[in-house]
Amino acid sequence: MIKKVNQATFDREITNIEGICLVDFYATWCGPCMRLSPILEEIVNSRSDYSILKVDVDENPEISRRHQIDTIPTICIYKNGKLVEKQVGFKNKEQIIKLIEKYSD
Repeated sequence: MIKKVNQATFDREITNIEGICLVDFYATWCGPCMRLSPILEEIVNSRSDYSILKVDVDENPEISRRHQIDTIPTICIYKNGKLVEKQVGFKNKEQIIKLIEKYSD
């Protein structure tokens, strides 16, 4: 299950996840974001070793500013709490899995 995080929980969630965590920065009005959402659900439901979090940029502008999110969807990959990659735009399932596996041990 994908967990939605907000200003109060973002830092704690990221630092508490060992290994790889994908964060999807999205908005409810964004067409590509809506197409990406079921793909992320499918990935997280099929792989228990993947952590996926979602941040609504409209509800959490401070997180978006801090991470320099100016285009959505944006996918950020964290490894052991550290940002290792940021990708802007829609990605298909294969691209996302390849991106996550790039940082898996």
